[in-house]
Amino acid sequence: MQTAADFPVSDQQAGLLRFITAGSVDDGKSTLIGRLLYDSKAIFADQLDALTRAKHKRVAGAAIDLAQLTDGLEAEREQGITIDVAYRYFATPKRKFIIADTPGHEQYTRNMVTGASTADAAVILIDATRVQDGRLLPQTRRHTALAALLGVEHLVVAVNKMDLVGYAQEKFEEIRNAYVALAGQLGRQEIHFVPVSALAGDNVVTASSAMAWYTGPALLPLLESLPVRRNLGDRDLRFPVQLVLRADGHKAEDFRGYAGRIETGSVRKGDLVCVLPARVEARVAAIRVLDGERDVASAGQSVTLVLDRDVDVSRGDTIVPAQSSAQVARRLTADICWLDTAPFTAQRKYLLKHTTRSVPAKVTAIESRLNIHTLEREAGGNELNMNDIARVALTLAQPIVCDLFEDVAATGAFILIDTATNQTAAAGMIRAIEATQ
Repeated sequence: MQTAADFPVSDQQAGLLRFITAGSVDDGKSTLIGRLLYDSKAIFADQLDALTRAKHKRVAGAAIDLAQLTDGLEAEREQGITIDVAYRYFATPKRKFIIADTPGHEQYTRNMVTGASTADAAVILIDATRVQDGRLLPQTRRHTALAALLGVEHLVVAVNKMDLVGYAQEKFEEIRNAYVALAGQLGRQEIHFVPVSALAGDNVVTASSAMAWYTGPALLPLLESLPVRRNLGDRDLRFPVQLVLRADGHKAEDFRGYAGRIETGSVRKGDLVCVLPARVEARVAAIRVLDGERDVASAGQSVTLVLDRDVDVSRGDTIVPAQSSAQVARRLTADICWLDTAPFTAQRKYLLKHTTRSVPAKVTAIESRLNIHTLEREAGGNELNMNDIARVALTLAQPIVCDLFEDVAATGAFILIDTATNQTAAAGMIRAIEATQ
């Protein structure tokens, strides 16, 4: 079991941590976040007053229903479940946090994919009272599989409602052993386990005397210590072009710039770059931002690049270094999570939305699907239903500039859109690329 001491991170290095909470219905995700916010003094007095008078309170008297801090929809408060992803922001002296409270119900698993796509850590809640003989619930398995597929860096397992099992160390060990076996099947070895009671506040922000047998950190100190390896500026430049800007085009000295956000890497004035998929090279003549020009720009910044010569660049093209590992491809292998209520069939038409480019796409084969209960890959078949996780082969009508998801998430991820309904049908991660010549 790892403790905060295993992660010597200074206050200056800690920075921002994005994490999600996930698990089954009634595992206590919203209550846990409410407890984190309440005990870390991140709630205003008027919010507390409103919570004590809430219409759909599920606690007696003047006690605060902490779950309602994140359950913002009326339907969520009526039913006592999380439906949409709720984002909350708070800070401690050591770190800033963005929390995504994701739904537990199987019907809304697709919303968990949204929250996990940008998360550095996943806090998987397990209700200690609902695990019998080491059998984890299906949603625990599904959310763990999705977190692994999406490459979430840190897995934290919060074994909740320990007060209802008498704070028994044996129950905690039973759940930990079952989860270690589950994570091992998914290739995840480093997992952090914390026994908590979100309702009572045990081991959420401070250590609990009721569980003296647990010698690790409480949940918040653990989250404060987790290292974040988000060094996007150290990688090759990826600059998907969002918009071509023209000004005074009727004049001889007309302006042409290419606007977008730098996803990874950095660019300097004078750099030799390549425009893909056309494979045309040019030098960066200027880097423009809202208040002037810069000599250098890096990942996360929105800029306009001006090149030293006129080249054919349009929305959906990607600017990379002249020597780059980015690949141009029309055939991909990807893991997808089917999000649409309408099942996939080969007869439906789909668009693949990748960075700023949208191209017609065809799923040519369902190579395998993940059995969420055994975590084994099974025969693919011809149909995918909501929440299915599958590995598929894709053929695109036009090439895209892409990387493997594990190398560059921004250019290794995509969504599929049903052209008939405009619904987001699937979220995907590129696992193999058949590059074009």
